[in-house]
Amino acid sequence: MADVEPPPLEEYLAAAGAWLREHARPRPPRSELRWGEGSDRVSLFRDSTPEEDRARLDEVCAWQRAKFDAGYGAISWPVEYGGAGLPRTYQAAFRRLENGFDTPSPVEAVTISLEIEAPTILTFGTEEQKQQWIRPLRRCDVMACQLWSEPGAGSDLGSIATRAVRDGDEWVIDGQKVWTTGAQFADLGYLICRTDAAAPRQQAFTAFLLPMDTPGVEVRPLRQMTGGASFNEVFFTGVRLPDSARLGAVGVGWQAMMATLGFERATAGSSGHGGSDVLGRVIMTARHLGRLDDPLVRQAIAHLHATKEMRKLTEQRAVAALRAGGVPGSEGSISKLSVTRWLQDIGEVMTMLLGPSLIADTGEWGTYAWSELITGYPGLRLGGGTDEIQKNVIAERALGLPREPRAMADQAKS
Repeated sequence: MADVEPPPLEEYLAAAGAWLREHARPRPPRSELRWGEGSDRVSLFRDSTPEEDRARLDEVCAWQRAKFDAGYGAISWPVEYGGAGLPRTYQAAFRRLENGFDTPSPVEAVTISLEIEAPTILTFGTEEQKQQWIRPLRRCDVMACQLWSEPGAGSDLGSIATRAVRDGDEWVIDGQKVWTTGAQFADLGYLICRTDAAAPRQQAFTAFLLPMDTPGVEVRPLRQMTGGASFNEVFFTGVRLPDSARLGAVGVGWQAMMATLGFERATAGSSGHGGSDVLGRVIMTARHLGRLDDPLVRQAIAHLHATKEMRKLTEQRAVAALRAGGVPGSEGSISKLSVTRWLQDIGEVMTMLLGPSLIADTGEWGTYAWSELITGYPGLRLGGGTDEIQKNVIAERALGLPREPRAMADQAKS
């Protein structure tokens, strides 16, 4: 990485602020929540058409390209891959500054490309792969998707069955992936295949970077009952990849997945699910119903606030580890698990407050709307690894507890 002498942070932020004012409008102060005013929707997932998804993606990509071209789209990334080569503190400071402006809200396909796949390539890629992919990913000229989960291998990644067989200087790939977010928009797939049927999981898999227009790749949308289709299943039939598409050494796919999951869980834990606005709506509802003096309600709200602050501190610890040059560890699992538990607690508080009006639409503002959050949060318990997987990671990596016996299970799955 090229050495860059950073300017004084105050000077840097002054220039960044001037650029932001020129290209975006300051975000208006958040108005006080008032019962009956504005939308009462409280949801975790978008209910949008493919055309609306494409339009939002284009808007977010256009903003990322503008930032990248101005030097703010890869602030802490190495100069040789299109970054500014500045300390992570500068990137964090810019994000805080950017939050004060009205900019496009992130979408999953962009977050996956920027925050999950690009760091993985930086960690495991060859110099040629880094030169080929990191700059286009960070500039949103290229979108990436993650080809891991399968019909028989959701959170149990050790059961991945998609095969890659070596044929000279090429690999021949056959199999199926499912629940692939953004595959319909992706140019590049981060693919995990089984390359050794007899090896334990730590040596059984290999990672590949797959151009999605490769012959033999078929993307089929999975239509949701909301009408949207943000997830996909992807089929591979005799797909041929050159060995230069391999990400890391043969047999280190498991290690690559574990590092990537660290990036993914850190991103999921800090994604803002259930932020202060949701907690503010809980408090507003309790106030409207005259329940703020109820000791049980007050204790429940205090618990929600304490959990939110704890998660914030955990995220700060993870950021500090990254600044020191580390790879995300168990902090991501702790943060993600706390998000889903926090949302479950939100559901329990709102059930206590609203009772039957939570499941029967009476037309009253701010009541039945909560059902969308409560029925949606279980989905977050699956993405990036189930709650049970997060508990295993925390137990084994953070607490040093004995690992689950896996050798016999691995042999049986092979």
